[in-house]
Amino acid sequence: MATLRVPEVVPSPTQDCEKLRDADLGTDEKAIIWILGHRNASQRKKIRETYQQLYNESLIDRLYSELSGDFRNAVISWTTDPPKRDAELAYEALKAKKKGMKQLQVIVEIACASSPNHLQEVRQAYCSLFDCSLEEDIVSAVSQPLRKILVAVASSYRYDKELVDMNVADSEAAKLHEAIKSNKLDQDDILLILSTRNFHQLRATFACYKQSFGNSIEQDIKSCGNGDLESLLGVIIKCIDTPEKHFAEVIGAAIIGFGTDEDSLTRAIVARSEIDTMKIRGEYFNIFKTNLDGAVTGDTSGDYKDFLMTLLGARI
Repeated sequence: MATLRVPEVVPSPTQDCEKLRDADLGTDEKAIIWILGHRNASQRKKIRETYQQLYNESLIDRLYSELSGDFRNAVISWTTDPPKRDAELAYEALKAKKKGMKQLQVIVEIACASSPNHLQEVRQAYCSLFDCSLEEDIVSAVSQPLRKILVAVASSYRYDKELVDMNVADSEAAKLHEAIKSNKLDQDDILLILSTRNFHQLRATFACYKQSFGNSIEQDIKSCGNGDLESLLGVIIKCIDTPEKHFAEVIGAAIIGFGTDEDSLTRAIVARSEIDTMKIRGEYFNIFKTNLDGAVTGDTSGDYKDFLMTLLGARI
């Protein structure tokens, strides 16, 4: 499901650091892409730690000083510890002057398209970085009714194993349907179900919903209106049920039309290349009837393009 290509024989962190140091000094972008673009999260962590020990300098700071533009942003995002990276993304989203769905979906992705353990680590990193909890900043930055929905999903700690009770799925599908039919989308029943049940249980509930009531839950929420509340709940359900479809749509929105939203494109590929970018590739084709790799290469250039394509599994 992931597209990251890690070599069968990986050099030691010290060897990687020495090559990165040489690459930094001569700004050899191809070497940076080759090394960092072919290492998984645990390997990148060892590289960061070893670089600090060897040179008494942060690798992230070094990369920041040597690189530039979208390529620098992508490499630093990839190299940063994932919980810290996501905490910073959440902070930027909440501190943006305009907080539309584009910003708020970043919080949803972290809360609903990541593992419960990752969400906990992001919350811890957020407190350490910003002397404030993620939930506190949501409360101060987002108005009701979106506030209580985001606080509910961001503060959850779900069971992380595959455990499904079909009786509960049937019962809660009926509760969801009743709330949606009554157009009470911020009802406590909805929030409790979406923020506490494990992802496998929720997918079973969504399947029961469609089987029992004909439409998908996402379709029925859309029929309630096209406001921010409906949009936010739609993103939450998609991130829980089919995150690959959500991220395919994020990438499509980033590159289709006039201009490119490099921040969203980078976020989606960096966040998912160790998880499900193979599925995202398939969903992208299903939705947009075109090839993901061709779309990315057609809308980006230079080292930035090469780095994203490396994360998508291309041989650069």
